[in-house]
Formats: sequence, structure tokens, C-alpha cells
Amino acid sequence: MIDLHLHSTNSDGSETPEELVLRGRQAGLTAMALTDHDNMGGVEEFLATCRSQGMTGIAGVEISAAVEEGHGTLHILGYGLNPEYPLVKESLDRVLNGRAWRNDQILAKLNEMGLELEWSEVQACAGEDVIGRAHFAQALIDRDYVSSVAEAFERYLAKGRPAYVDRYRLYPEEGIRMIREAGGVAVIAHPFTWETDDAKLEAGLRSLKALGLAGVEAVYSEYNQEQTVTLLRLAKRLELLPTGGSDYHGIVKPDIALGRGFGSLCVPDAYLAPLLQSLGHDNPWVVVSER
Repeated sequence: MIDLHLHSTNSDGSETPEELVLRGRQAGLTAMALTDHDNMGGVEEFLATCRSQGMTGIAGVEISAAVEEGHGTLHILGYGLNPEYPLVKESLDRVLNGRAWRNDQILAKLNEMGLELEWSEVQACAGEDVIGRAHFAQALIDRDYVSSVAEAFERYLAKGRPAYVDRYRLYPEEGIRMIREAGGVAVIAHPFTWETDDAKLEAGLRSLKALGLAGVEAVYSEYNQEQTVTLLRLAKRLELLPTGGSDYHGIVKPDIALGRGFGSLCVPDAYLAPLLQSLGHDNPWVVVSER
């Protein structure tokens, strides 16, 4: 069993990269990929722990891409890319600077609504992590404005709520180019959050493949069997790699278990070999277990 979609404290997860690997070993996983949002700060710690634990590990990232009005959200997973590659550093710096602007705006909106928060309180919730909406949610909980992360998002922070602020995103072609130039493989994450109509999704995937997309996340915590079959058929028809993952965040999404999603998730080991082959046997950002 493998899990190729995991988040650590370097973005909005609750466990360090090392803790993720140790928990993955306990859960019986044979391979894992760290895919933090818009940054790769945890990949060296992650890979070092994978090596020490005899676990196959893949350095990764999850980027949010800009989409046209009327679509959902488009996230692209990058596997095996070099975090030190100049285009990666420059692109992710732009995204992180956009996050900083967004955070300032969120804080201002919350204050305007009479929810008194100091920037230092939000920072304290994040520690060394990249600050995101989950940390604002925790700060609101600490102030007793809400009782849970879910309530914070529902009342204030989710899209369409009064403190929501959109942020800077790379265009799909920019994200895919960044991943490919840095030696990685680009895979669309949870495709149905982008497009729910099967025909439109297929057309969109064809367009992304022309840009260099290599795979589709077909097995995912929130997908039922019918949705998974649809995506596997699309992957086969378009000659895209199938992958899968839980989108584990720890206590931020407490219902999603590492490797198991909501309980029944099982990403087949068979998905791993084609991905590793695409990344190349000498990729330094992949640790392959000999166990």
C-alpha cells in the first residue's frame, strides 16, 4: 500500500516530515510522497527519514493553478522535482509572496468584522510552518470565536465567506513547465474538483497533456468506486499514469487517515513502478527502498 499525497507542517499539515514517515511505517505503507502546498522545505528531512526507515520516498509539491471562471480548483502534483532548481525556487517564491499578501488581507477582514486577532497570534499557531487559513482558524479557536476548524472555515475562511481572499496562482502551463524542467513528473490532483463533467474533464486533460501533464490522481479519499473507474479509464485512454493518495493533513482533516483516507482507501503498489520509471533510476529526489 502506498500514499502519494501527504502534507506536513511545512504547509498545512499537523505532523513534521519525519513524523509522517514514522507514522507511515507504522501504518504499513511501502512508499510515500511529500506534497506540501507551494513549497518543498520539508523534502530533505522527509527523504532522509525514508532512507533510515527503509521506505521508498518521493520529494513532491502540490501547486494551485489559475483557472478560468466557471471551473473549480485545479491542483497539480509534482513528483521527483529538484527543489533547488532555479525555476522552482523563483516560481514558488512568487506564490509564497502572494500568500503573504493574502494573509495580510485576511487578517484585516477579520479585524474589520470585530474579530480581534494579532498577527503574532496567527504566527504562534503556525510556528515555523508556511502560514495559511488553517492557522487563522486555530487562532480563532484560541480566541473562542469558533469551536472548531470546520466552523472557522464555514463562517469566515472558506471561499464565499466574508474573510476569504483569493491568492496568486501559477498558470497551469507555468506549473507543469516548472515541474518538468526540474526533472519531475506532473500529475493532476483530485481532478473532479476541477471539472465534474466527464466530457469536459477529458477535454481538459487532453489540453493539459499537450502541456506536459503525465498523470492523473485516480484513487483519492473522497472518490467513490464509480469516480475512480471513470478516472482510470480516462488515464488509460489518454495514456496518462494513474496515481493515488489520501491528501492526509493530520488533525487539520481528522477524518482522513494516512494511507486509508476515510477508511477504505487503498492505492495499489502497482502504481509506483511506472511513476518511478518516468522519474528515472538516478533521480536524487527519490529514495527507493531495497526491502
